[in-house]
Amino acid sequence: MQANGIDDVLRILDGIIAECKAASDPLGYFPALYSQVTLKVKQGIATGFFDNGPRMDRFDALFANRYFAAYDAFRSGGTPSQSWQVAFQFTRSGQLIILQDLLVGINAHINLDLGVAAGESFQGQALEDFHADFNKINDILGGLIPPVEAVVGRFSPLLGILEEIGGKDAVEVLDFSMNAARDDAWLHAVLLSLQPSSAWPLTVQALDDKVAFLGKLVAQPVGLVEMAVRLIRDTESKDVPAIIDALCSIVPAGG
Repeated sequence: MQANGIDDVLRILDGIIAECKAASDPLGYFPALYSQVTLKVKQGIATGFFDNGPRMDRFDALFANRYFAAYDAFRSGGTPSQSWQVAFQFTRSGQLIILQDLLVGINAHINLDLGVAAGESFQGQALEDFHADFNKINDILGGLIPPVEAVVGRFSPLLGILEEIGGKDAVEVLDFSMNAARDDAWLHAVLLSLQPSSAWPLTVQALDDKVAFLGKLVAQPVGLVEMAVRLIRDTESKDVPAIIDALCSIVPAGG
């Protein structure tokens, strides 16, 4: 699966979503959310939200191709990046709540893939020129968090007890700051852009180690947070296709 533009990204995501929905596979949660982010990006390109629409169209595909490659590798028995391996394996484990399923995917794609795609695509002034649009990608994701939480809450009725039982630490562990993730991704992009391409593999490996560790923290909370997650999981809906459909319906097709 290889996208050349944002319409390809949406088409490929639709295929993954349909495959996961047919199999009642929770791996479909992340691409369902991703499709909604991509729809908002496409609408942003059409309305002039981004400084450079054609550049964003191209970058969206480069960014998405990292997820598609990881998904293909995992489904074919290959080895994706550690960050995606953690995300895919834990999602398939049945031990996570819906929120965690989404967050381990977001962690891999924002904390690793976004910075790597930007750093490998733009160097010097070209990267600095991309900074505002880079931030706007994350603004779109941040703006979708409230409706996503509302959708998840329909299937996860006890989600609100996470903070009540575990305190603010629970929320900080499971719902890491999008601003912090964005800033981290930008630092990764700058780091890669300043290096020769021959050094990229080792740097990406080091970044992947860090992001995979973060993913494990999200997937394996301890203490009171673990107890809250277990209770939430036991009362969540197990209707995977319905959850996928609901996540796919957050952004109206017209805007």
